[in-house]
Amino acid sequence: MKLKIWSVVSLVALWSGVVLAQDPVKVDPAHYKVLLENASVRVLSINYPVGATSKMHQHPDAIAIMLGNAKVKFATPDGKSVEQEMGNETATYTPAGVHSPTNVGTSPIKGILVEFKAPPGKATLPASREGMTLNVLAEGPHGMAYRSTASPTFAEPVGTKHDFDQVVIALGDSQLSLTVDGKPAKTNWARGDVQFIGRGVAHESKNTGGKPVDMIIVAIK
Repeated sequence: MKLKIWSVVSLVALWSGVVLAQDPVKVDPAHYKVLLENASVRVLSINYPVGATSKMHQHPDAIAIMLGNAKVKFATPDGKSVEQEMGNETATYTPAGVHSPTNVGTSPIKGILVEFKAPPGKATLPASREGMTLNVLAEGPHGMAYRSTASPTFAEPVGTKHDFDQVVIALGDSQLSLTVDGKPAKTNWARGDVQFIGRGVAHESKNTGGKPVDMIIVAIK
C-alpha cells in the first residue's frame, strides 16, 4: 500500500513539474514574445492568426488587453473547452491556470498580457488623476486596468512618484514624453507600445502632441 501511495504522489509531483515548465514563450514562441520583464511583471505580446492553436501552457495571474476583437476557444488539460469573445481595447483579469487557446474568430488575435510575478501588494490605487480620465476595465487581487485619456495639457513634473507600479500601453500613434529614472525620454508612441514605471521611481511625463492621448494603464498594488 505504501508503494502505491508513493507512486501516486510521485506522479502528481511529476505532473506538477511538467505544468510549471510550460512557459508559453518557450513552448509557443510563434504566438508569445516578451516585451519587458522585471521583478514585478512579465509583459507578453499575443499574436494568433485566424485558426492558430497554441500548445498547452501555463500563465500566472494576469491581465489580458485586447488590441482587436477576438473569439477564442480555451481548452484545458481535463479535455473541456470554453469559447470567449473579447472586444477591442478591453481588458480581462485571468487567474493562474493551464490552457491551450485557439483563434476561432475571423480576424487575428492581437493583444498584450501582463503577468504578475509578485504576491499582491497593499498600495492604494487611484480613483482619479489630474489631467487624465480613468475608466476601470478589469480588477483583481494584484491591480486594475484602466482605459485612460491624457488631456492635451496633461503633465507630471520632474520627480513625480507613485506607490504602485504601472504598465502603460499605447492605443494609438501619439506624442507623449515619458522619462523614467533619468533614462532617455520616450516621445513617440505607436499602438501596442509598452512602458513600465516602477513604484517609488522618479519620472516625468507630458502630452506634447496637443491632442488627447489614449492608453491602457495597468496599475499594480
